[in-house]
Amino acid sequence: MSNEKKLAGEAAIRFVEDGAIVGVGTGSTVAYFIDALADLRERIRGAVSSSEQSTAQLKKHGIEVLDLNSTGQLTLYVDGADECDPHKRLIKGGGAALTREKIIAEASEKFVCIIDSSKQVDVLGKFPLPIEVIPMARSLIGREIARRGGHPVWRDGVVTDNGNWIIDVHGWQITDPVALEQDLNQLPGIVSVGLFARRPADIVLVGDRQI
Repeated sequence: MSNEKKLAGEAAIRFVEDGAIVGVGTGSTVAYFIDALADLRERIRGAVSSSEQSTAQLKKHGIEVLDLNSTGQLTLYVDGADECDPHKRLIKGGGAALTREKIIAEASEKFVCIIDSSKQVDVLGKFPLPIEVIPMARSLIGREIARRGGHPVWRDGVVTDNGNWIIDVHGWQITDPVALEQDLNQLPGIVSVGLFARRPADIVLVGDRQI
């Protein structure tokens, strides 16, 4: 699958416009995109990064990393996913960067998701759904998830770039991801839900093939 990841990362370059500030996600597939983006660093104005990991890789390639507050709306965001359904709705957050990823996706006109074929599913939920929570709300949110039929597992030892914790929810078949995302977003203590359904991807690349 690593070849598909590399093909997807390189294929996403065709959506990068001259003079753009590019939103950049996190993960192994995105790492290939960042490597390819390095060849265009003289043609872009910089990047907005979703994680410290991606920031370090961008800077290593001499690509300026900018603050989203100062850039305004972005034309393009490129990121991977842990799962993708036929409607381009996603589960993200395996790398614990879901909140910043969701912010950049919301701020971008076009969201290009780059995956390998193993990430394609008919119904979201086989991959445990990550939820970023304020630490003091971990048990509260765990109980609320259990009430909704999910099995919450604290990702022990993981602290997000925002200083929060991750709960991974097992056992859900997410047939209505928009409704679940909206429901969970109402719970105090949840910072962000790893469902990208209300704002799904606009384009999905599986390897170098657009679906």
